[in-house]
Amino acid sequence: MEGSIVLFGPPGAGKGTQAGRISELTGKPQVSTGDMLREAVSRGTDLGHEAKSFMEAGLLVPDSIIIGLISERLKNDDAAEGVLFDGFPRTIPQAEALAEIVSVEAVISIEVPDDSIVERIVGRRMDPETGEIYHIRFKPPPEEVSMRVVQRKDDTEETVRSRLAAYHEQTAPLAEWYSTKGLLIRIDGNGSIDEVGNSIASKL
Repeated sequence: MEGSIVLFGPPGAGKGTQAGRISELTGKPQVSTGDMLREAVSRGTDLGHEAKSFMEAGLLVPDSIIIGLISERLKNDDAAEGVLFDGFPRTIPQAEALAEIVSVEAVISIEVPDDSIVERIVGRRMDPETGEIYHIRFKPPPEEVSMRVVQRKDDTEETVRSRLAAYHEQTAPLAEWYSTKGLLIRIDGNGSIDEVGNSIASKL
């Protein structure tokens, strides 16, 4: 596969884990716009300076800056045969702008029902001493740790449902847009990490 791959899915769908696997499987470097923004800001590039002014004001960084960063990233040698976009594009205008600078060969949508996402995220607990993540149902903390694990403050049902609503509003039209172009691959994200990974591998 010569072109780039786009990966998206709701918060808590396991995108981070699968992105690493897809990157290994295809040899395409994983590109996260969040990481690129932070790097551009820390390096003090022109685009980094522009982005920083928006970030410091608490505003969304304009698409034109993000697309500029992606254009620069695509000039690197490791991007010669495409990259794996993790969490970008999020809207149809972003997808249209991306289509002008890179050929997208496949779009993977990891799909998990909202109630399952809520259960996954609300049940997460973190050990503040080690950073280890547990889950009250799927991966309970050992007894000696269970007294000190905490829930992150944004892992509440209310927060998760509001993030999911925003995701559906932005991404449902995007999935449809890629679907009409014959690029969308829908993956059932409800299985184990290996099941989901094998399902993606078989489609690629």
